[in-house]
Amino acid sequence: MEVLYSSTRSNGSAVKASQAILKGLSDDGGLFVPDHIPALDKTLKELSEMNYQQVAYEVMKLYLTDFTEEELKTCIERAYDKKFDTEVIAPLVEAEGAYYLELFHGSTIAFKDMALSILPHLMITSARKNNIKNEIVILTATSGDTGKAALAGFADVEGTRIIVFYPKNGVSPIQEKQMVTQKGANTLVVGIHGNFDDAQTGVKKIFGDKALAAEMDEKGFQFSSANSINIGRLVPQICYYVYSYATLLKEGKIAEGEKINVVVPTGNFGNILAAFYAKNMGLPINKLICASNDNKVLYDFFTTGTYDRNREFMLTTSPSMDILISSNLERLIYRIAGNNADANKALMTSLSAEGKYEITAEMKAELADFYGNYASEAETAAEIKRLYESCGYVLDTHTSVASAVYQKYVAESGDTTKTVIASTASPFKFTRSVMNAIDEKYDAMGDFELVDELSKIANVKVPQAIEDIRSAAVVHDVQCDVDKMQATVKQFLGM
Repeated sequence: MEVLYSSTRSNGSAVKASQAILKGLSDDGGLFVPDHIPALDKTLKELSEMNYQQVAYEVMKLYLTDFTEEELKTCIERAYDKKFDTEVIAPLVEAEGAYYLELFHGSTIAFKDMALSILPHLMITSARKNNIKNEIVILTATSGDTGKAALAGFADVEGTRIIVFYPKNGVSPIQEKQMVTQKGANTLVVGIHGNFDDAQTGVKKIFGDKALAAEMDEKGFQFSSANSINIGRLVPQICYYVYSYATLLKEGKIAEGEKINVVVPTGNFGNILAAFYAKNMGLPINKLICASNDNKVLYDFFTTGTYDRNREFMLTTSPSMDILISSNLERLIYRIAGNNADANKALMTSLSAEGKYEITAEMKAELADFYGNYASEAETAAEIKRLYESCGYVLDTHTSVASAVYQKYVAESGDTTKTVIASTASPFKFTRSVMNAIDEKYDAMGDFELVDELSKIANVKVPQAIEDIRSAAVVHDVQCDVDKMQATVKQFLGM
C-alpha cells in the first residue's frame, strides 16, 4: 500500500516519499509525516533470520513506496558496507543485564552514520526519479554529530553541495576537529557565534525564505536538509530498533512477541521518534524511555504537558543533547493531536512567538507509552565510572545519560522488562569527559594521549575515524554571526 507524506502544519496535497526526501522541509515550515504508519509484513521470526541490510530493506520498503526494489536495495548496499567496522553494523552488547545497541560503528563513530550513510543515495535516487536538474544544496545545523556524518556522506557526491553550521563553542574538541578537517570541494563548515538552537533557527529561516528559493532556482540550486527533520533520515533509524529486537530473538534472549523497553538519549527527538514508529509498526515495545541531560525541556514536557524553552541554555558534556527546541517532537504532537494540522500549527506558532505551548489533557493521555527523566552532569559522570568499575564497559557521555535514566526508571517502577539502550556515540568522541569521569588524574593528558589511554583501559581498538584526524589539517576556518548565515551561504554558492 502506497505511503504518501503530508505536512504537519497544513492539509495541502500529499507528496511521494522521494519528493519529501528532496524537499526536506515542507513549504509551510512543517515536517513531512506518513499518511499512515505501515505494519511490518514479515514475522519477528523471519526478521530474526536476516542480516542488517535485509532488515533495513524490509522496513524501508514499507515507507519509501515509490522506490523500486532494485533502487532501494542498491542504496542499502552502498550505505551499509565496509565503512562500518563490524559486519553486523549495529551490535548489541550486554552489560549488567541491559543491552546496549552500539550505533557508532560507522565512519564518524556516532549514530547519525546509521541514517546519513544512506541519505545521499536516497537523495540522488530521488532527484533522478523526479527529473531534478538543479544542484542540491544540503543545509544543516548540527549540535556535533549530524554535521560530520552528513559531510562524510555527501563529500564529493556529484550534483550536491553541503553547508554545515555548528555552535563554535558548543561541541567537543574531537567533534570540531572531525568537521573542520573534512575534505571535499563541495563542502563548507561554518562555526556560528551562538548555540545549536540559534543555528537550527537560522537554517529554518533560510529554508523558509521564498525570495531566496526563487533566486537559487534561477542559479540552478535548490535546498534540502540532512537533519533529522528529513524523512529520509528518520526512516533508516526505525530499522535498527527492528534489528535489535530480531537480534535478541535470534540469540534466545527473548521469546517471540515478548515486549522490551527502549531507552534513548534524546535531543532533537528523532531517534526516539523512530522507536515510537517501530512500536506502531507492531514491534513489541513496552516503554519508550526518553533520557535528557540538564537541558531537560523534554523531561519537563512529559511530566507537565507544557513545552517551555524559556530557560537557561546549559552547555554540558553531552553536547549533542544540548537542545531546547526538539524539532522532531512536532511529528509526535501532530499525531497525538489526531493528525490535526491546524491544532499542531497553533501550538508551533505559540512556541515560535512565546517560546512555549501546552497540550490538552486528551493529548497528554496519548503519551502513556513514554517515560521521561534526566541525568545531571554529576550523575552522568558517576554512571560512566560505575559501569566501568562494575564490568569494564565504557560509555560515552550521551549513552551514560540514558543508562543513568534507565537506573532511575527501574528504581521507580520495579519494571524488569528486558531493555535496549541506544548507545549513540563512541566514548572516543568525548574522551576527556569520559576519562575525567573515570579518574580525574587523566585531565593532565592531551586529547590524543587520552585516546590511547582509553583504548588501553577499555581494551578497544582506537576507531579509524579518530586515527584519521590525529594529524589532519584544518580545511574550514569560517565563522559568522547568526544574522550572517544567509550571506555566508550565498557567498559559498557564488551568488
